[in-house]
Amino acid sequence: MSRPLEVGLQLPEAERVVPFDEVLSLARRAEAAGFDSLWLGDHLLYELHDGRRGPSEVWTSLAAVAAVTERVQLGPLVACAGFHEPAMLAKQASTVDAISGGRLLLGLGAGWHEPEYRAFGFPFDHRVSRFEEAFTIIRGLLRGEEVTFHGRFHRTERCVLHPPPVRLGGPPLLVGSVRPRMLAATLPYVDAWNAWWTDFGNSVEGFAALHARMEEAIAAAGRRPGSVAATVALWVRLPGAIGRPVGDESFAHVPALGGGAAELADALAAFAAAGARHVQLVVDPIDAASIDALAEVLELLDR
Repeated sequence: MSRPLEVGLQLPEAERVVPFDEVLSLARRAEAAGFDSLWLGDHLLYELHDGRRGPSEVWTSLAAVAAVTERVQLGPLVACAGFHEPAMLAKQASTVDAISGGRLLLGLGAGWHEPEYRAFGFPFDHRVSRFEEAFTIIRGLLRGEEVTFHGRFHRTERCVLHPPPVRLGGPPLLVGSVRPRMLAATLPYVDAWNAWWTDFGNSVEGFAALHARMEEAIAAAGRRPGSVAATVALWVRLPGAIGRPVGDESFAHVPALGGGAAELADALAAFAAAGARHVQLVVDPIDAASIDALAEVLELLDR
């Protein structure tokens, strides 16, 4: 028995108010159910149609989840470079990787939801330019280098991470974007790319077309075909769905994956056949009953 791709689960974000002890309970339940990875969104505050709501801070949350799990991989989906000075973000990532015993997958992005930047006082301008500088600092530090960097937005002087990263070369890096400029900055270095379901219509056919374009971009970056893993976030609706409010409602018209366990297992196998190596399920509703239902999907997928 061999699973054709890794299957992750995004823990609650802004769907509802979730006490943190429930987040930890869901994390333990998902690990026991056989998920390969657990993911937390890096957001501070959403402007929603029914008010303002946000998840707990991502790095302290990941540290807590790391402490109560043993096997499952962990990551931010994805960490917003605009919310931290890059050297501090590298320090936080290295610490969580150590707490987890080397289970962190470091997703990185430039952010997109302007209201939370304004609310917390972070600059929203030049986001990609800021990311390019931040990415240079972060990847150097996580590789164990001493980094001196004088840029337009960021500056470090003989910065090192100590204690050093627990893994030689640091945790795997994932870029949470399929846009050309972000890819130009990251594809020469990252281990994986990630697309949100709205980037490909949440369908196997849409993903296959995107995967082909990404392989061309990977080759143009001087990397071997297949050397940068394809990962995608998939939207899944199960019985009892309540909706998934976020600051961008563009996903509302994208069909969700659904059906019974066999139908979902077949869908995930089809994504694997089309080139996906890792998927993150964004499930509506995200609760204990959904995790139990998805355990059957994982069992079928393993067969």
